[in-house]
Parts: sequence; C-alpha cells; structure tokens
Amino acid sequence: MKTIIDKSKLLVKLFLSLYSLAVTAQDKTADELKNLLDNDQFDKIISQYTSDYKEYSAKSLYYIGQAYYMKEDDANCLKFLDLSINKDDKDPSPIYIKASTLNYMGKYDEAVKWFKKAISLKADDAEFYSGLGDSYYQIKDYNAALDSYKKATEQNACPNRPYLMIGQIYSAQKQNDKALEAFYTAKSKISKESPSYLSALFNIGLFESLQGNYEKAEPAFTELIQIDPSDYHSYAKLIQVYYHKKEYEKAKPYKDKLYEAYAKGVLKDNVKDMFCFDQFKWNGYSVQVFERYENKNTGNIYNKHIFYFFDDSDKLVLRVQTEFSPISVELGGPKYLLCATKTGARYNPGIGFNDDLNYDDLKTQALKVFDKYK
Repeated sequence: MKTIIDKSKLLVKLFLSLYSLAVTAQDKTADELKNLLDNDQFDKIISQYTSDYKEYSAKSLYYIGQAYYMKEDDANCLKFLDLSINKDDKDPSPIYIKASTLNYMGKYDEAVKWFKKAISLKADDAEFYSGLGDSYYQIKDYNAALDSYKKATEQNACPNRPYLMIGQIYSAQKQNDKALEAFYTAKSKISKESPSYLSALFNIGLFESLQGNYEKAEPAFTELIQIDPSDYHSYAKLIQVYYHKKEYEKAKPYKDKLYEAYAKGVLKDNVKDMFCFDQFKWNGYSVQVFERYENKNTGNIYNKHIFYFFDDSDKLVLRVQTEFSPISVELGGPKYLLCATKTGARYNPGIGFNDDLNYDDLKTQALKVFDKYK
C-alpha cells in the first residue's frame, strides 16, 4: 500500500525544527554573553559579538548593550538597547538600562519617560524608582523625586541611595526635623559595611549639632571615626561638638590627630590648611572659628586662629585673627597679636596671647575687637 505524504505538514515540521534550532542557538549566545558579563569580559563581548548581531535574540542584544554601558559608550549602548526593545518591548531590563544611560547623558526628561515605562512593566523594582528619583532630582522637581525615592524604599531590596536622598531633599527644603528622621531611618536600613552608612552617621551628627543636640551628635561622629579613622572632616565636627560643650580636653586628642595627618600630608579639601573648631551665633551674626596647623616659629608672620563674622545675608563683615609676630617674640612680648581685618584695612588693638592661651579668653577678646571695628 502506497504511503501518501502530506507536503504541507512536512514543511511545517521542517520550519518548527529549524526555528527550534535557531532559538537554541540564540539562547546559547545569550548564555555565553551572560557568562562573559558576569566575569566583566566587556571588551571580549564587544570584539567578538557585535559584527553579526541581526539575528540575535532580544536578550543577547540587551547583554551587548550592557557591555557598552559598562564601558561608558553611550551611543552604542543605546543602539543595542533599542534593538533589544524593538524585539521585545515587554522586558523592563533593557528599558531600565536605557533610562539610566539617558540619566548619565544628562537627558533627564527623556529618562523620566523610560523609567516610567520600566515601572509600568515591573512595579516592584526599587532600582527603577530610585533612577526615576534621580531624574526628577536633577531637573529640580524635588517633590516628584521625594515621592519616587519613598516608593523605592517600599520595595524589597531597596538600594542605599534612596534612603540618603530623602534626607538630602528634606535638607534642601529646610525641613531639618524630617531630614534628621530620614537619616536615622537610613542608618537603621543600611549595612554598617557600606560607605552609605558613614554618610548617614555624618548627617545625623551634623543635624543633631544644628539643633543643639550635642549629646546625640557626639556618638554619631565618634562611631564614624571608629569605623573610618581617616575621615578627618568628622574629627573637625567632633571638635566643634566638644567646644560647644566647653569640654576642651576631650577635643585635644582629635586636634592632635589632625596635626599628625597634616604633618603626613594626607589632609585634603577644606581641612588641608586649617579646620573649623567652633561655630556660634552672636548678636545676630554667625561666627566661624578656624585654627591653622602652622605652629612653628619660622620667622614669618602667619594667622593662627581666625574668627569670621558673617551677617544674616552671609556677607563677611570682619575677620579677627591671632597673628604670629616674630618682632614681638624677639622683644620678649606675646607670640600672637590679636588683630582685625576689614576691606583691606588692618587693626591692632594691642592684645596678645601665647600658645597656652585660654580659648574662652580669646573668644571674649575677639568679640570685643569685633564690636570695636565692625
């Protein structure tokens, strides 16, 4: 009996077989790319997988886009992400990476659109909300940014950034109570091994100090320094806490640490040349007091302690400083003369101090000098 072959069914089976082989090949490529990504082989991906990509799966194209993303090649990153999205617009991953790339490129309004699309596909991803918050923050839509960061914290596996950014936004909005509360929340949520934990501690110490809660500021800065002994800015802040409390002996070891770091040449930024050891309000003025590290009798005039007086518009009104005077020392007089400087003019009321000066006495005299020459 002759067997009749249905050619249409044969063609369908052949097509399905070939399709299955193609899918298998694509999945293999995707697996290879994923393995290379996991091992940071970005250059290998770019050199070996980008010349013949037209038949790649959406996932493979996404992995290539990620390789370019890690190499900070924004143009090629977006090219392959768009190819991936065009093949599968239901996968939120390439959409999220595209939005993140647009953020890095400064195209924040466009990034907002793509972050929202990623969220519409996967509404429980904290990273998506965090990225959206960053976009809004950059375009200064702080209320929308705050809402996005808060939504990020409501999801599982929330990154550290949203917790800190909530506090930062409240701070920018002059809502210090809410900022402080947010930083305490950040401290409770972030691992102690993370640098973000140190940021939370620093801000807790800072805002507790601003509110006059020095007893609460002290342990925050102390814990921070114990974790990171090289955070010299926190040394200066802790010194300020002790000066507010008039516990000058407690401040001395931290001053010594700053001087040691200065001698080693490891200080940077605004503590490189001098450090602020006291801040206070006085008769409507804001006063910041600095100490310079230079304490050697080099024969050259230099300022040791400097009081800056600012008005309510943050304009410098007068500077009062102790000046090392080699002539005074040569004549058997005090090592430092208390002088004032205002718009190029210098005033010397004839008040002197030595290294064993009492800070309360210095502060009293500096305020008198300010009253005289302001």
